[in-house]
Amino acid sequence: MAARSARSSSAVEKRPATTVDPHEEPSAEWGWHGGFPVGTRVAGWVGALSVFAMLIGNHEGRTEDLWLIFLGAGMVATLIWDQVRRRTSWRN
Repeated sequence: MAARSARSSSAVEKRPATTVDPHEEPSAEWGWHGGFPVGTRVAGWVGALSVFAMLIGNHEGRTEDLWLIFLGAGMVATLIWDQVRRRTSWRN
């Protein structure tokens, strides 16, 4: 009985945590398959700061400024929402 449980536990330990079907994701056949979660967040903050930096300029009307403010605020709100969601994801 002990040998049987040892075999089953070693089979579970050797199984990969996540498997990707090569038919759904062709890149899984030739290499690493994943995302860049930290790089994506850093790029989001850099993009939001860049949008706010575009407020400095020679705009004649304020329509451009309003669009930039709304887009930048939307980006910041999305980044904050993502951070909160990641922090509390285990509570769902």
